[in-house]
Order: sequence, then structure tokens, then C-alpha cells
Amino acid sequence: MHTSAEIAGDLKESAVMVRRCFLLLHKQGLIEQRKGPHGGARLKLAPKQIGLGDVYVATEGDWLDVEDPAISRLMKRVREEGLGAMNETTLAQMLKRIRKTAGAKAHDGNGHAHKNGAAHKK
Repeated sequence: MHTSAEIAGDLKESAVMVRRCFLLLHKQGLIEQRKGPHGGARLKLAPKQIGLGDVYVATEGDWLDVEDPAISRLMKRVREEGLGAMNETTLAQMLKRIRKTAGAKAHDGNGHAHKNGAAHKK
């Protein structure tokens, strides 16, 4: 279990924003939550079973509600195609990419590892 405060600290965001996201993710069945001193939230499924589109759908809301039928049909098609593309990538794959990118940023292009802002030979 991870608390909203822990996640907010890692993301450098407010705990309130994280709790709002928890609520949306919980409503879609992506996470489970527990209250109390040992409470927090965790994924209900393995990260490799959750697509980015699933997270998007859980958090999107009604921010783009178009009344014109012609535009509405187009936006529905765009949304469906976008969700399909997003669900080609799982949370596990995205985490792997983020970690790889973070590791690459810790090294410069000349094979030198960075530590405390200074480059050192490997």
C-alpha cells in the first residue's frame, strides 16, 4: 500500500490531487484503497494488465462534451483510436521506459556517470 502523501512527495504534487486521482481510479476498479494508519492504495491488477488508455478513461471526465453531431462523431472516432493506441502500452512497459530514461540521464553521452553534478569515468 502507498499513501497519497508518499505518492505526492514522489511526484512533487499535492496529496489532495493524488487523493482525487485515487478516487477516480478506484471507481474504475483499477486500485483498491484501505483507510487507517496502515492504509493507502495499490493496483488491483498487475501493471502489465493495465493499459495507459485504461488510466486515461478513469481520469478523463466530461471535459470535452460536443453537442454538434458531426463533430461529436469525429471526436468519438479520435477518442476510440487514441485509446486503442494508448492501450498498446501497459503501465509496466511505461515504468520500464521511465526507469531506462532516468538511468540514461544519469550518464552523459561519453560513457561518464554523473554523481553530484560532476562526470566521473566508469
